[in-house]
Amino acid sequence: MPIAGRIFLDVPPEPCVVPARVFDAFGWCESDVLELVTPGALDVSREVTADNPPGLVFLMHAACTFLPRELARLHAGWIEDEAAWSLAPWAIDEATDLLHERGVRPRDVLAVACENLHQLVWGLHDWAHFHNHGPFVERAWTELQCDVAALSWLARNRGALGLGVETLGAVQRTLVAASRRRFADEALDVDPAPYFGPT
Repeated sequence: MPIAGRIFLDVPPEPCVVPARVFDAFGWCESDVLELVTPGALDVSREVTADNPPGLVFLMHAACTFLPRELARLHAGWIEDEAAWSLAPWAIDEATDLLHERGVRPRDVLAVACENLHQLVWGLHDWAHFHNHGPFVERAWTELQCDVAALSWLARNRGALGLGVETLGAVQRTLVAASRRRFADEALDVDPAPYFGPT
């Protein structure tokens, strides 16, 4: 598939920072590397918000017909291979369950395809989901773990991605604000900011 940019991101296992009860199989599969595919240089000037980013896809680079799939170009028009498949964007939770159930390592079947930083942050968040299985009954705590992992991985790869300290700080503030809203929605008196480390 002729795509301009491929970067292999270092995404090692992250410690569990939330109550152990939140996951029934935390770190069932060790994360290590994530292939990032881009149409060129990643647009790191794109503001990161709490909204689900359109255009984020997980490309299927191995046979994994057990996962819900759709043609990648339906969601990321810059992908030149018209026959390339991607995980259906609505199937993140289902894929988390199926990968765990079948014991399939995410890196063996998926790569993340992004054009900008907004997409990458939430792609990293989803990558954390794929490696840490849980019943998803405590949403605020579950998402906090994935937010923390995404920020840590982003910081670890900031040199390869060309990210400045100011950009990382802005991403952290966005993730903290999103986490606060989730805890408020569940009427939980939790301040998630300390879990993200210093700003």
